Amino acid sequence: MGARAHLPLLAAAALATAGTLAVPAAAAPDQAAACSGYVGLTFDDGPGSGTTALLNSLKQYGLRATMFNTGQNAAANPALVRAQVSAGMWVGNHSYTHPHLTQQSQAAIDSEISRTQQAIAAGGGGTPRLFRPPYGETNATVKAVEAKYGLTEVLWQVDSQDWNNAGTDAIVAAVGRLTNGQVILMHDWPANTRAAIPRIAQTLAAKGLCSGMISPQTGRAVAPG
Repeated sequence: MGARAHLPLLAAAALATAGTLAVPAAAAPDQAAACSGYVGLTFDDGPGSGTTALLNSLKQYGLRATMFNTGQNAAANPALVRAQVSAGMWVGNHSYTHPHLTQQSQAAIDSEISRTQQAIAAGGGGTPRLFRPPYGETNATVKAVEAKYGLTEVLWQVDSQDWNNAGTDAIVAAVGRLTNGQVILMHDWPANTRAAIPRIAQTLAAKGLCSGMISPQTGRAVAPG
C-alpha cells in the first residue's frame, strides 16, 4: 500500500495484512537482551515476483516484518502467503484491489476488506488483525468497516519512499530515522528495497533496535510474542 503515487504499479503490488497465530514465537533471549527497542518493518503490495527473494534476505539477516498483502495477490499466490508465515513474518490486510477507499461506498470498502481477510486465511496466513489502507487514506467510514472485522489500522511514522524510486542509500537512511515503537513504510516489489536489507539489519543493530511485531492493541512496534 502506500504512497500516493504508485497507482501505475498496482498490478505488481499485492498483499498485506498483519496476522496472528501462525508465526514462530518471540526472539531468542540473547537477541532480546540486545534490543533497546523495537521497530515495525512493513512491506506492502505483495505477494508477488519479488517476495521469495525478499523473504530469503529478511531471514538471512534475522529480520521479521509485517507483510501487508493485497487480497488479489494473496488469492493468486497462496503458496507465497504460506511462505511469508513460514519465514516468521506477520500478514496484514491491504485491501483487495488497492483502490482509494475514501472514494468508495461503505459496501465497496466492506468487500475490499472482507475478501482480503478470506484470501489471506485461505492461503494459510491466518486471520489478519492489522489493516493498512491503500495510500494511507482513511476516514470514518473506512474506520467503521475496519472495526467490524476487528482490524487495527496501521499507518507509518517513516516513509522509505521506495515506491517513488528511492535509492538504496535513501531507504537505509530512512530506516536510520526510526525510533522505538515506530513503523516504516516499504514495499514488496522494489529491487532497491531488497538490496537494502543487509544494511537495514546493520543500521538497526547499530542503534540497538530489533524488528518487532505491530501490536493490534496500539498499532506500535513491540517485542515479538
